[in-house]
Amino acid sequence: MAHIRHDPTSTQKGKISYNSGIVIGIVALAIGEVEGVSLLNTKNKGIKLNFDKEGIIADIGVKVEYGYNVPSLAFRIQQSIKHNVESMTNYKVAKVDVHVQDVDFPENPAI
Repeated sequence: MAHIRHDPTSTQKGKISYNSGIVIGIVALAIGEVEGVSLLNTKNKGIKLNFDKEGIIADIGVKVEYGYNVPSLAFRIQQSIKHNVESMTNYKVAKVDVHVQDVDFPENPAI
């Protein structure tokens, strides 16, 4: 379980704790916002997180749709994850590694 302390004012004390499953859910939602990309259908959803002192290190496995620019998709995935995690939690995202592990080709390609 990941923990973070948040003290916006000197009079307020306490901590906010996030289960790693919550952060994985936020990452999955962030990936879903990027057109042309889907998560792999695996038990762990293709998402691995490491909570480091410098921030979250995310290792993401995705499937892309045929015809999309892969470097552009990877950049948008990184930006979406960083924005969503940092705005919904008080964690910083240190690094997002995107692994394209499959391509979804159309069933009836035009020849």
